[in-house]
Amino acid sequence: SKILSVTVNIFQGIPSIVVGIIAYLLVVKPAGHFSAISGSFALGLLMLPLVTKATEESIKMIPPELREAAHALGASYSRTVIKIVIPVASKSIISGSLIAIARVAGETAPLLFTAFGNPFVNLNPLKPVDALPLVIFNYAMSPYEEWHRISWTASLILITFVLLLNIIAKGVRRK
Repeated sequence: SKILSVTVNIFQGIPSIVVGIIAYLLVVKPAGHFSAISGSFALGLLMLPLVTKATEESIKMIPPELREAAHALGASYSRTVIKIVIPVASKSIISGSLIAIARVAGETAPLLFTAFGNPFVNLNPLKPVDALPLVIFNYAMSPYEEWHRISWTASLILITFVLLLNIIAKGVRRK
């Protein structure tokens, strides 16, 4: 577990653009095309250390007496984890997962290398797709004033989404 913890800490410090390049090399290059799946893979890699840390911290917060009581009643280690530890830690795990989603919601760099962007509506996960951070990036760089307004509106929507996810995460943790 110590090796895994150190690995997660190191992986948490990797810049998102590097994760995008890694996802490009692992998914896009072998497949031969950009896709929503490769973008999801890159964002999942970014979320992994956050969810792992949230899960680790929430499990550490469970009093050892709770586990000892389950063992004293004859429960096996796996049954204790499934029936006692995970249900008690579930609110913190869900909260950490929501915060991880909020963190990657605004990531642009990995999506530039994996999803590539598509100005047309596309529901096929094996084809390039557009995402809100890509729209903001592309429209903000354009010379058209109307596109700048669209970029600001998309930014407001993204900020609102991230704020709502954080509020929901706090609400889940408090219950």
